[in-house]
Amino acid sequence: MGLLTFSYNLTLDGCVDHQEGIADDETRVYFTRLLDEGGAMLWGRVTYEMMEGYWPAVARGDQEAPPAMREWAVKLGAKPKYVVSSTRKDFPWTNSHHIAGDLREGVQKLKDTTPAGVLLGSGKLATELDRLDLIDEYKLLVHPRIAGHGPTLYQGGLPGTRRLELLSADPFRNGAVAMHYRRAR
Repeated sequence: MGLLTFSYNLTLDGCVDHQEGIADDETRVYFTRLLDEGGAMLWGRVTYEMMEGYWPAVARGDQEAPPAMREWAVKLGAKPKYVVSSTRKDFPWTNSHHIAGDLREGVQKLKDTTPAGVLLGSGKLATELDRLDLIDEYKLLVHPRIAGHGPTLYQGGLPGTRRLELLSADPFRNGAVAMHYRRAR
C-alpha cells in the first residue's frame, strides 16, 4: 500500500492562493522531485481544472515557457491523475481518471493499488481526506510571505487537532522551507 502525501504551498499566515508563492527554479526542482517520486496525483475538480487549463498547452509547446517548466508539464501529463468530483464525469487530459462513489473507498483503493504513493495537491480535498484519516504524510512548502488574505489551509476546519511528527525541514535559498511531517499515531 502506498502513502497518501498532502503537498502544498502556503505562506506564513496559511494563505494557499497559488499566486502568493515563489515560483523559481528551486521550487520547481522540489516539486519535480515530488512528482517523480510519486505514483499518481490526486486532485479535486477545481484544482484539476486549473491545471488542465494551463499545463497541457505548456507540454504541447502552445504556451511560452522556459525549458524546465515544459519538462515538468510533460512529466505531469504522463503521470496518472485522479480527480474527485461529484459534478464532472469527463476528464480528457492524458492519464486522467475519475474517482466516483464513496470517497473513503475510492481513495483507499487508490492508495492500495499505488505502491509508489499518491501525491495530493488540493486544499479542500485535503480537509475532507484528513477528516477520514486517510492522509499519511504532509510535505508543505512554507513561503516567506504574509499574504494577509485567504483562502487558508484547512479553512473548513477539522474535528480535532492533528499531531504530526517532523521528519525534515529544508530551507531554500529563496527563504522558503520544505517541511516534511508524518501523522503521529
